[in-house]
Amino acid sequence: MTNTDSNSTLRAAVIGGSGYTGGELARLLMQHPSIELTAITSRRLAGKPIHTVHPNLRGFTQLQFATADDALSHAQNAGPFDVVFLCLPHRRSAEQIEQWLGAARLVVDLSADFRLRSPDDYREWYGEDHPTPERLATATYGLPELHRDDLRALSTSNTTPIVSGVGCNATAMNLALLPLARAGLIERAICDIKVGSSEAGAEPNLGSHHPERAGTVRHYAPAGHRHAAEVNQALTPIQSAAGGSAFTLDVAVTAIELIRGAVCTAHIIPTEAISTKQLYTLFREAYADEPFVRVVRDRAGLHRLPDPKHVAGTNLADVGFDVDERTGRVICIAAIDNLVKGAAGSAIQAANLALGLDETAGLNHIGLHPN
Repeated sequence: MTNTDSNSTLRAAVIGGSGYTGGELARLLMQHPSIELTAITSRRLAGKPIHTVHPNLRGFTQLQFATADDALSHAQNAGPFDVVFLCLPHRRSAEQIEQWLGAARLVVDLSADFRLRSPDDYREWYGEDHPTPERLATATYGLPELHRDDLRALSTSNTTPIVSGVGCNATAMNLALLPLARAGLIERAICDIKVGSSEAGAEPNLGSHHPERAGTVRHYAPAGHRHAAEVNQALTPIQSAAGGSAFTLDVAVTAIELIRGAVCTAHIIPTEAISTKQLYTLFREAYADEPFVRVVRDRAGLHRLPDPKHVAGTNLADVGFDVDERTGRVICIAAIDNLVKGAAGSAIQAANLALGLDETAGLNHIGLHPN
């Protein structure tokens, strides 16, 4: 893959675009200055306007859903897409990856299929063998705050790269814990994550049925959430590079009455005592140059700590912290929109880097207040 002229318009396809993440990719790409959404697929809705299931896009596009075969034929006749975003169910991306690598200059997979590099780790966390284990080690983890240089280097790749999407809960955990990991200070972290209903996806099920979901505080994964594997894989090398040892990570996920959003409250036992002033320094150093991460930690006021409501619809992540002076416990918080920074937004941010574009292109949206 060669570097991209920032003045040229690139062609994108969204494969499996009828769900919430596909809809968010379409919304964001329609406002992108350098990438044009030229195909979006759905086997079930082929031939229907995309506003059939994404009503917010009515009047902004004439695109209709196509079949995957139509998208592949388009790539054969008009040349490979510059980027293909895969929004397919678990295992489907891995089973189809070779055909999409042949139809694009860059493939960004938003499923969990390529997030873990080790086939053994995949088997442990997903309970089955990976369909294409030889591809796992070749994928770049698509969280720019951790792998910006690796993603940017893909713009000069001689083969079609794979960028893995990042789990929404993993994104919140990674951003909450990163400043302490870079200092080698984590001994144990217990991440308590509250999530909205959109994390369950667009397909209805008993758990998303309104009488069952409304007003709920449901502890659906009090232990053993799969996104813990991503965080261990991402942050352990960073902590080790800072002279720290491997740390213990526990994760609990709770569904609450919210549509968009995920907030991670990480309770951390540090390897040594740390003050509020030191935390300020660590967070500012970690995120001073990050275009989509805001440090939110005021001493007083209604909005003094991160709240997912304030980043809804944006690619922003708000991070904050506190210290329990009595016990030495450190509390680190990260709030995101699970569909944007936790999925479609980070995918486009990663694609921008891998295509040699401005990292922030198409993503500079200001959130709503109130909403």
